Amino acid sequence: MVVLFGATGYTGRRTAEAMVRRGLRPVLAGRSADRLTSLAQQLATLGFGKPAVVTADIGDPASVRALIGKGDVLVSTVGPFIRLGGAALSAAVDAGAIYLDSTGEPPFIRRVFEEFGPRAQQTGASLITAFGHDYVPGNLAGALVLGSSGSAVHRVEIGYLIDGASRAQVISRGTFASIVELATEQSFTWRAGIQPEPTGSRMRTFSVSGRDCPAVSIGSTEHYSLPRLAGRAGLREVDVYLGSSGPAARALQLSSRVIPALLALPGARSAVGRIGQFAMHWIAEEPDPLALARVTSHVVATAYDAAGSALAQVRLRSGDPYQLTANLLAWGAQRAAEHGVSAPGALGPVEAFGLQALETGALQAGLSRV
Repeated sequence: MVVLFGATGYTGRRTAEAMVRRGLRPVLAGRSADRLTSLAQQLATLGFGKPAVVTADIGDPASVRALIGKGDVLVSTVGPFIRLGGAALSAAVDAGAIYLDSTGEPPFIRRVFEEFGPRAQQTGASLITAFGHDYVPGNLAGALVLGSSGSAVHRVEIGYLIDGASRAQVISRGTFASIVELATEQSFTWRAGIQPEPTGSRMRTFSVSGRDCPAVSIGSTEHYSLPRLAGRAGLREVDVYLGSSGPAARALQLSSRVIPALLALPGARSAVGRIGQFAMHWIAEEPDPLALARVTSHVVATAYDAAGSALAQVRLRSGDPYQLTANLLAWGAQRAAEHGVSAPGALGPVEAFGLQALETGALQAGLSRV
């Protein structure tokens, strides 16, 4: 059984449609029975039957735990995950289920690997966090450069680069809420082990379609998964960056300089939260579909030796990041339901499904190699 928790949110609805188009019959779960029923009726018009619905609320952990049993697949799109994601994660661990989510939030990712991963190994649960645009492409590209670079790799660098974003809104209100939550949270990097590091501590400029694309450092699943894939040869450094060549580029540069200084001031964290909540009133629930259709996402992975010389590079490209996330979650849920995953515990995407299967699934989802 596949259960989609958070089905009536923006990402959840798009994921539900992607699942149905793949021939899945997910159980749609969320707080509002009326909204779930309406969504199920809309999905039935695609000609694949009407999905079942069930209500569950993060405020009632027992209702979330009742969704799944051992070996079931639970897909969660309920965010911000820092604040709302724990109920589904705990339910999956307790049930011994297979869990996937759509988060891109570094503190939540760290909890999955460090806090919930060991528990999942004991219960037989498999946890595959951030299984969408954030951060499947970088895991795939990183695995490919590791595979073609031999044992000399010292550092892998990943860049997530958004091109074509206009001044129109290209993120959902849920994504904006996650960004607000993250503004005051600690992130991390990999330096022969996970090390704490504020988001945006480092900057790097990539080239995208012949244009400079400023990017800031972020925490991601690649920091946990790529060193495992490197095996005995080891991997001393993993760097992951997020950047844009559009109007957001200046905002990324400014925030990387201003936010760390701002948060050092007394009371600044609560003030940032209040400002974010106030700004939320001007953010539409859904992105501008025309603007989003013009967005291209580029992912660049480069392997370097200890002297800093590039050994290999892989570039991947996709369109609308939300559609890629929906398609990847649908593929992952179907693959997990039909074939299972490699092992219990917290897993990276390549660990969970294998490189060849993931590469095939990513291509089906709309991620192509350039």
